[in-house]
Amino acid sequence: MSFPNGLTPQLFYVIFSGMVAIFIWIEAFMLKKNSGKLPKSTLFQLSSLLDTVWFFVSVAVLYLIDLTPIALVIPAAYGVYTLVGWVYGSRLLRKKGIPDSPKALVVPSKYIAYSQSFAQVFFLLCVFVLISPKIGI
Repeated sequence: MSFPNGLTPQLFYVIFSGMVAIFIWIEAFMLKKNSGKLPKSTLFQLSSLLDTVWFFVSVAVLYLIDLTPIALVIPAAYGVYTLVGWVYGSRLLRKKGIPDSPKALVVPSKYIAYSQSFAQVFFLLCVFVLISPKIGI
């Protein structure tokens, strides 16, 4: 993959990670607005797919891209968020009882708050990594 002048693979990954953070926040907002029920929205479905794929992209980035030490925290944080989210979400659902169909699924409000909180912090982390060379870090 070739990049235009000035756009490195690291910069590309960090910018897209910031965009993923925005999509996670929107996804959680849509869930909250829909009382935890899965919205029947193309944006929601694409966002969910992107969130899942980004985990695998982030793992690959750790091995394929030479990241600066400060930028390493982005794929690491996303990996931790995803893995902890899978465990946390499963435990919350198990307490309520796992529904028979996706239509009956109600995402617990605690998980929605977890996702939105992560999205905000992750976005700020991406911005920090983007500006870190300019502020001498």
